[in-house]
Amino acid sequence: MPHILTPEEEKMMGDYLENVRLQTLRSIPTPPPGEVRTMAEWEEIQALVITWAGHTAILREIVRNAVKECKVLIITTNEASVTSTLTNAGIPLDSVRFVNTPFNTIWVRDYGPWTVYQNDVDSLYLIDWIYNRPRAQDDATPLAIAEYLNIPVYEAIVDPDDFVHTGGNHLPDGMGTAFSSLLVLEENSDKTEDEIDSIAKKYLGVKQYIKFPTLPYDGIHHLDMHMRVIDEETIIFGEYPDGKADGPQINANIDYLLSEHQTSFGNQYNIVRIPMPPQNDEYPDQGGDYRTYTNSIFINKTILVPTYEEKYDTTALRIYRENLPGYNVVGINCNSIIPSLGALHCITKLVGTSDPLMIAHARLRDDSANVDFPVEAIIKHRSGIESAHLHYRLKGDSLYQNISMHLTDTLENLWTSMIPSQLAGSEIQYYIKAKAFSGKEQVRPIVAPQGYFKFKILGEPANQPPVVRIAYPPDGSVFNIDAGKLDIEINANDEDGSITQLMLNINADSFLITDSLPSDFVWVFESAGDYQIKASAIDDKGAETVSEVVSVTVEETTAVDPIDKAQLEVYPNPVRDVLWIKQVADAMTDISVTDLYGRFVPLAYRSQGVSASVDFSPAPAGVYFVKVAKDGKTEVLKVIKL
Repeated sequence: MPHILTPEEEKMMGDYLENVRLQTLRSIPTPPPGEVRTMAEWEEIQALVITWAGHTAILREIVRNAVKECKVLIITTNEASVTSTLTNAGIPLDSVRFVNTPFNTIWVRDYGPWTVYQNDVDSLYLIDWIYNRPRAQDDATPLAIAEYLNIPVYEAIVDPDDFVHTGGNHLPDGMGTAFSSLLVLEENSDKTEDEIDSIAKKYLGVKQYIKFPTLPYDGIHHLDMHMRVIDEETIIFGEYPDGKADGPQINANIDYLLSEHQTSFGNQYNIVRIPMPPQNDEYPDQGGDYRTYTNSIFINKTILVPTYEEKYDTTALRIYRENLPGYNVVGINCNSIIPSLGALHCITKLVGTSDPLMIAHARLRDDSANVDFPVEAIIKHRSGIESAHLHYRLKGDSLYQNISMHLTDTLENLWTSMIPSQLAGSEIQYYIKAKAFSGKEQVRPIVAPQGYFKFKILGEPANQPPVVRIAYPPDGSVFNIDAGKLDIEINANDEDGSITQLMLNINADSFLITDSLPSDFVWVFESAGDYQIKASAIDDKGAETVSEVVSVTVEETTAVDPIDKAQLEVYPNPVRDVLWIKQVADAMTDISVTDLYGRFVPLAYRSQGVSASVDFSPAPAGVYFVKVAKDGKTEVLKVIKL
């Protein structure tokens, strides 16, 4: 059956409602005891409920992803057929349970039960109302689910609490705020708005009931077709091109929300926009399907998003991933079901955990630099909270800093901590972890530490000074003056700008470097002695950095007269194994090898007349100096070992 109320059903609706009101023995026709809180969809759940009624390909993929997160309750009258379909698709059945009960349609979001907790985190109850369709089997399924799970169910079906409603038009925030379209007033026209609000408070714990005008082109007037609440203060709204379809009314509803209402924490709502994709370039006002990305569903650490065409889907999935980092965001093709005015949210329902550890938090938003950032969270468990910790890091860091949170308001169960001030331009990532006295642990967001809340520090980022170092020679190197010169290598960079000046200082002498980086400077030895080498760099904003000092020693000459280099042949250089040295005239008398630090390296060599070979195979890769001696003359050769 379609999602929308059919003409035949419109005629039946009056008699149906009268019959429902007479069925006072089908459950507990009273409000739940004490104050209750409706679970938010991003909280921990024990089960996902679906009705196996067509659209097998979509239901199959929902189950494939959901069994990794929780139990899956499948409403069906043909368990064997569903089992065969799932098994043939390679889906394990360990977490699948079957509720064998009759039904009318697939739209379990609208007629399924709601999870509430007494006193926020105590007893788990299920809540039901009168389904706004004359579909008696659908309307009875909350009782079957409650019986299967052995959870009390309370129904708003008896005057003065007889409440006609539908799940796709009821979006809670887990803190006592709920959103509906004005359809809820139309379907309860025998009641005042105050009376409706009173029922919602008694059965669902609604303290602030925000109602929006209906949209012209949404035939069912369910908010989940263009709106998705993703945390206590953040709402994703669908967005059309200017003037298209329901775009003007959605924009007006957002303006109304921001001007007339605040979050449960007293702040302005954070609005995120997501495109509403066309079908064959046509929007609903042009005959296109009511395609939507907001009809998504949280399943613990996974969120399933309806998809239609890749060229539009990639943007939508990116928006979800950017706003819900760490979640397993999975797209499921919904082209077959969207003509019936529904997608993934419309055909799923959640049952919360029986042991909730509540962490309610107004995520930090982009803020100014040079201030500390207070982090507050309402943290509750039926056994009490033993400890809570705040974990934060800067973007790019792998490890979180761990700070204890403190209970600062016992009445409100408010825990607080502080993130220290950070530099402008930084992005801070953080999460909250709590432990109850019972041993139960929970994190928020539920995907932490892989996922996190994030915010940026506004303002012009502070200038980062340049980085400069002497890359060669190493500190403590010893050279022979016979080498004549030294190639000094300087590395410098500026992450947020450019290097405008680079200077090299050797003892009292200064040299301006004009080469591109990294730069090589040829220093010609003037005399033996100890030298200190350092470099300085200035960036385009005037910040200067001086490198660490590199100390080197230039030793006195060991020869009266150097060998004529023109008479030497050295090959191969760089060398892997054997280095050959050929003297054009007389034979060599001695060969020695030192490393960059002037340390002797005992390598075997052989003289064969006017040639000699040095076995470099045992030497580690690096730079070496080979000293060749003949008749009191020497020459130092730089050799690179690969």
